Amino acid sequence: MQPVPEQSPHHAYPDHWEADVVLRDGGTARIRPITTDDAERLVSFYEQVSDESKYYRFFAPYPRLSDRDVHRFTHHDYVDRVGLAVTVGGEFIATVRYDRIDERGRPASAPADQAEVAFLVQDAHQGRGVASALLEHIAAVARERGIRRFAAEVLPANNKMIKVFRDAGYTQQRSFEDGSVHLTLDLEPTAESLAVQRGREQRAEARSVQRLLAPGSVAVIGVGRTPGGVGRTVLRNLLGAGFTGRTYAVNRAFAADRVTVDGVPAHRSIGEIDEPVDLAVVAVPADRVPEAVADCGEHGVQGLVVLSAGYAEWGAEGRERQRELVRQARSYGMRIIGPNAFGVINNAETVRLNASLAPEPPAPGRIGLFTQSGAIGIALLSGLYRRGAGLSTFISAGNRADISGNDFLQYWYEDPDTDVALLYLESLGNPRKFTRLARRTAAVKPVVVVKGARHSGSTPPGHAVPVSRIPDATVSALMRQAGVIRVDTVTEMVDAGLLLADQPLPAGPRVAILGNSESLGLLTYDACLAEGLRPRPPLDLTTAATPQDFRNALAEALADDGCDSVVVTAIPWVGEDGEAESGDGEVLAAALHTAAAAGPAKPVAVVHVEIGGLAEALAAATSTVALPRPPAQPAPAASPTRTGATTPPGPGSTTPPGPGSTTPPGPGSTTPPDPGPAPTTPVTGAPVTGAPGTRNGRIPAYPAAERAVRALAEAVRYAQWRRQAAVPGKVPEFLDDTIDEPGTAGLIDTLLGPDPDPRGLQLAPDQARELLGRYGITVRPTLPAPDPDAAVAAAARLGYPVALKTTAPHLRHRADLGGVRLDLANETALRRAYGELTELLGKPAELQPVVQAMAPRGVDTVVRATIDPAAGAVLSFGLAGAPSELLGDTAHRLVPATDRDAAELIRSIRAAPVLFGWRGAAPVDTASLEELLLRVSRLVDDHPEVVSIALEPVVVATQGLTVLGAAVRLSPPPARTDLGPRRLPNY
Repeated sequence: MQPVPEQSPHHAYPDHWEADVVLRDGGTARIRPITTDDAERLVSFYEQVSDESKYYRFFAPYPRLSDRDVHRFTHHDYVDRVGLAVTVGGEFIATVRYDRIDERGRPASAPADQAEVAFLVQDAHQGRGVASALLEHIAAVARERGIRRFAAEVLPANNKMIKVFRDAGYTQQRSFEDGSVHLTLDLEPTAESLAVQRGREQRAEARSVQRLLAPGSVAVIGVGRTPGGVGRTVLRNLLGAGFTGRTYAVNRAFAADRVTVDGVPAHRSIGEIDEPVDLAVVAVPADRVPEAVADCGEHGVQGLVVLSAGYAEWGAEGRERQRELVRQARSYGMRIIGPNAFGVINNAETVRLNASLAPEPPAPGRIGLFTQSGAIGIALLSGLYRRGAGLSTFISAGNRADISGNDFLQYWYEDPDTDVALLYLESLGNPRKFTRLARRTAAVKPVVVVKGARHSGSTPPGHAVPVSRIPDATVSALMRQAGVIRVDTVTEMVDAGLLLADQPLPAGPRVAILGNSESLGLLTYDACLAEGLRPRPPLDLTTAATPQDFRNALAEALADDGCDSVVVTAIPWVGEDGEAESGDGEVLAAALHTAAAAGPAKPVAVVHVEIGGLAEALAAATSTVALPRPPAQPAPAASPTRTGATTPPGPGSTTPPGPGSTTPPGPGSTTPPDPGPAPTTPVTGAPVTGAPGTRNGRIPAYPAAERAVRALAEAVRYAQWRRQAAVPGKVPEFLDDTIDEPGTAGLIDTLLGPDPDPRGLQLAPDQARELLGRYGITVRPTLPAPDPDAAVAAAARLGYPVALKTTAPHLRHRADLGGVRLDLANETALRRAYGELTELLGKPAELQPVVQAMAPRGVDTVVRATIDPAAGAVLSFGLAGAPSELLGDTAHRLVPATDRDAAELIRSIRAAPVLFGWRGAAPVDTASLEELLLRVSRLVDDHPEVVSIALEPVVVATQGLTVLGAAVRLSPPPARTDLGPRRLPNY
């Protein structure tokens, strides 16, 4: 039971320091502050520590704690003296303590910013990463309390503790004094400490998943006494899959003399099993689950798959039941898949685990599949089964109260049996973390996502997630920035997954089309153009083509350096008697297999219509031997040939040039940007060769040209992203004097005041101009014009020509309503415009008119940055007015943006040609626009109190740009769960 904390005379009990963490071996533990009620726990804990560990802690034999010690170690003010404990099953397994000290090492209070720190870990739990996790959390606590450095004295023989400090990644100093090692750690997070923290997080969470997917033994709790029911079905599937470990059936209602069920040992509880149980599948009513969890936790079970329903999907009472389930399981160090789960499958030959309700178990393969919906999971498994696709692992997480898609991305990142990750998600519990993990995983293997509940405006039952204010289109753009292949339907996910798992990545967008139907070839050609690919004119083999003709044509297309992939179209061919024949699909499949295996490694997809047995034969691998692949090189420029290859884009293209290009595009081309240099692996630097796996002999088949081409286009875009990700962009430092970070921080503190309004503060125009100016963003000033004489005086100060604008909220940025008058060259024109404005739209007090000096002519754009509670800081760009507001033509990138992000941002909108010289106009200064985007990104990244920036309009001319309007909103900084110490989410 959780201790009841005592109120400290200095500070209330800090419950926000409580956290569940995953340890190095995949088990969980709880970190919390030590309270006065922990005396007995502390004494019991200390009694289980070895004499050697006690000696290392106190530098002398210290067999037991005195009453004074116990009082000292359990009474803290949570400011100058803080103690944290790690608990499993409610008992201490480790402690850490800091005491604030002055420069002479004596006890002190603020403003002293140094503390002495000491750890103690039970010997039975050493090597689990407990001290490393404690150091992360006690460092975060210390920073919160104004402590900037830790000092520690460690005996030279205490190598484990020295390694904990050394490997933490903090800036540190070390010296040898009076027979001990003196360490000083600067607690300011560094790039190295963050990398260390995330590396440990990845290994721990991947290990926690591995314990669930590769158990040595499984107990099914809730196996019925008679055939039928959920528990009995899972047991049957375990046995049918040939699980390599031990299996047990558990039901408290079993008769005392019952020995087996379906040949499996039968027990009434986990406690009756005289061997360790690694995984328990719980299939009992929700009201009996706590009893089963306690039975498992008390007997060392490592993880749970909870199939039982009746939790958060049933409303408020169920949500509280679900929270208690997670708390109970984690208190024993267990992780949970579920509740309301469909089960898990691991097809590894050494495991062969099917702890699910799947009626059609998939064959072994290279695809990992995660789904939050059992019904969608059934549909996906059925679809993959019909198309001959195999899975490495399958997880249906149900309410995903604990283990989520993020955990499986951690596992799949380095799983050698998985080449492609498919995820059906209905919610994102930690979107920032998902984006980070997806980006890292996508750099080595494709990640394909379908996001359900996109437009419902509500969270699916049972899912507790942060509320996001950004539209789904923005979420999609941010996913693609992270390399995620975002598709709309589960059918598209399967289509893309099959191509990515079975074929190499294309080196470029050039597609050869061949087949025995001119019409089907033309449909494929049109589909390629619609997806932004560069198809060559289809090669019609005629309806009289034989399998040998297909083989020869495919071999020739693959050998041609002018194409990067091939789509084969096939309909039943005409026999000698003139009648259409469905033909032997296996013969055609063999011909295509032979050509593909002998040719260069390029992706091949088949579109077929009513050819019996073809899809099945194509899905059958002809060999398990991995074939070598050449590097995915940039596509060479196409040249006119007898096959009709298209020429490179030139005048008339509508595609903006790639990032960094100074060549304006012209209308008419659908050519994607240059794919860039060949990618390399993040570890060895060797070229990335095609898809993460190797060609296994399977060729994906599709019943419609659009489906095949859409999957191929996703592969082309992903390959391009991966080539670019191999050489990532940089976040410029802006080493000039135009950025004043400390001064901006002071200004923000002044504006917010000592007691900031949690609703935030909208800055006045002068305040916004001053704040932005400290980051080198100049906003053209405006002067108020409450009457015509004031307008004339303002114009005299600014200099003619001027603009007269209304600033009333309902007229802001609405030039179409007549609220803006431009190019007023003299006093007469200004007074006339003022009269017309007030006569047309209302009194000056309502219009709030201002005068502003005219800016050079150019393209009106809008730059925004917002802090979304779920996604984090988002930088957005579009053309001002109808393109962005009416058509939603806006591009988005996560902050901090790199130089490549900024370049891609302005080229990603559909109206981008306007910036690059559309219809003969002069190209505008996109370099200045990119710099502005980077400065805005840097500002919101450096100062999380800046929760919203809107620069509108930003007029981009042929030389330079002018920011004419700016709106800035400040607020107390939102919590950043992705930057603190490792912790599991609490729902």
